[in-house]
Amino acid sequence: MRHVRPRTPARPRRARRAVAALTTATALLGLGACADPDPGAGAGAGTDPTGGSTSAVTDGFPVDVDNCGFDVTIPTEPQRVVTIKSSMTELALALGAGDRIVGSAFLDGPLPDELAAGAPETVTSPMADQAPGAEALLALEPDLVLAGWESTLTAEESGDRATLASLDVATYVAPSACKEKEYQPDPMTFDLLFDQIAEAGDVLGTPDEAAALVDEQSAELDAVVPDKRGLTAVWYSSGSDVPYVGAGIGTPQMIMSAAGLTNIAADVHDTWTSMGWESIVEQDPDVIVLVDAAWNTAESKIEALEANPATAELSAVREGRYVTLPFASTEAGVRSVDAVASLVEQLGSVTD
Repeated sequence: MRHVRPRTPARPRRARRAVAALTTATALLGLGACADPDPGAGAGAGTDPTGGSTSAVTDGFPVDVDNCGFDVTIPTEPQRVVTIKSSMTELALALGAGDRIVGSAFLDGPLPDELAAGAPETVTSPMADQAPGAEALLALEPDLVLAGWESTLTAEESGDRATLASLDVATYVAPSACKEKEYQPDPMTFDLLFDQIAEAGDVLGTPDEAAALVDEQSAELDAVVPDKRGLTAVWYSSGSDVPYVGAGIGTPQMIMSAAGLTNIAADVHDTWTSMGWESIVEQDPDVIVLVDAAWNTAESKIEALEANPATAELSAVREGRYVTLPFASTEAGVRSVDAVASLVEQLGSVTD
């Protein structure tokens, strides 16, 4: 993963909200669905809330993006960025924008070493374990929110996108996580991931860093030699009575396919899906991919698999054919290529 030297931190051009305005904005966020403001109006308004006009222009801006069906306009290079979810936090760091992160939240696990070394305190000490509340988010006076999931940008969570835009807060969701049919990747591919990195570079004003990162990751992916044995696998993400597994069009499928694994749930047209143990036992996959999360560890999954009389008979369980990936690497992002390489390396040891 490429290291980018952080630039000198830039100070915000203006304080957008006084305490009274923050209180009003928070109330508006709760009414966002009723207010029906123009989704693209706020972020590109080009006026100073004190009454003056702004004319500052930076190279590559304004940026206009159709993001999961929401029109986003970013007038100038963002200076105060809030990141929600590991995928977008790590992407901002990898693109050299860590000095502009004023708050992060909903991190899915520790940062990889190469990003942790230069991460600011706003990332190493997140503002919230899950999505921050609207008031807490607005108190940071962000001009851009990068979110890994659409569901974190609602009136019940961090604020709905239209209302945030009306308050001059632009929002950008990882395109890999778009849920509307016409925007959801079908299927998710590394080409789409690299396009996502490039677009994030435009949004953050770091296109050169994004291009270099894409080149580096493309080369790393090309260097991976997929397993050639035709092994079948189930991607076990969460759940106990009914497991939640990687299906046929999302990031799990993208990673498994690149590693040379055949997903037993590949015929399910979704990103993730519930799959009964009976079906998994019937198909008896060669390998079980375990997602390791603090709230649902790989170790706890192994214990449950070995304790359940039905799953204990799976050949992968009997012979300990487990491969493990940290949760933060299982959503499309800067760790996806590393996840493929890790799977291939682990497959060589558990199936010899």
